[in-house]
Amino acid sequence: MVKHMIIWTLKNEWNEEEKKKIKMDIKKGLEGLLYENIPGLLDIHVEINPLSSSNADLMLLSTFADEQSLLNYASHPKHVAVANEKVRPFTMIRSCFDYVMDE
Repeated sequence: MVKHMIIWTLKNEWNEEEKKKIKMDIKKGLEGLLYENIPGLLDIHVEINPLSSSNADLMLLSTFADEQSLLNYASHPKHVAVANEKVRPFTMIRSCFDYVMDE
């Protein structure tokens, strides 16, 4: 299995209340992909409540059957729609870390 982790920082132009709504919309959009029958997507979770020691606003952690499933997910129309509508317009920093889980 393959893990896919993304950490985002939101743009600075929104106040705390707006950021709260943006993070919830991102969470709902991405976690909703689990029910869209995307081949190889096994699990997806977005954490939107970081501790004060964090220097990012939210994190995605997802699990895929294999690396090809992750590659297919990246270009899947349902994922691209969520990314283009709910994530990219609101984030300024994105860090990604993908890895194969130890067996």
